Amino acid sequence: MTTDRRTAILDAAERLFAESGFDATSTARVAAEAGAPKGLVFYYFPRKIDLLLALLDERLPAHDPAEAATVAELGDPAGSLVRLDRLLGLGEHSSLTLRTIVFRESGTHPEVARRLLALRSGLVALTEAVLDLTVGVVLDPELRSQAAHTFVAVMLDRASTGRAGGPAPDAAGPARLVSLAVQAAH
Repeated sequence: MTTDRRTAILDAAERLFAESGFDATSTARVAAEAGAPKGLVFYYFPRKIDLLLALLDERLPAHDPAEAATVAELGDPAGSLVRLDRLLGLGEHSSLTLRTIVFRESGTHPEVARRLLALRSGLVALTEAVLDLTVGVVLDPELRSQAAHTFVAVMLDRASTGRAGGPAPDAAGPARLVSLAVQAAH
């Protein structure tokens, strides 16, 4: 039962932080939304920032570079990158934590910015692994890194644009450009 109450508190915080922002949401409002005593919020999360950090740690997607093998096809880096984008589904991610909170709060809370950088680093490592498995030659590490950063920027832009309600840019075009760049280098 205690796990259910903790989850209810996190669910309420996620909704309220996404709606009103972290700084504008009081712990009393989170407790009321969760149907829990305010003291219980502080039992699980001694400081308000601990509540936000728990959301980030528990609800942001984490990916292992080993997942690259599930989408990579030798000789098809562009198609593999598109499959990676679909696998990750950052633009369709249902979590308000990713779609709203992390992008909004990263500019004002260093802890959130660090989590966003860690998410980005994990995505870059995964994208580099996909490129390694699909190109068929050893890529220059700097080129591979820049190609991966470029495609991750596209995926995050797609997620951000989707959050704003606009049409998400196509992943296939940028995937072809990245693929051509890494293939032309060898």
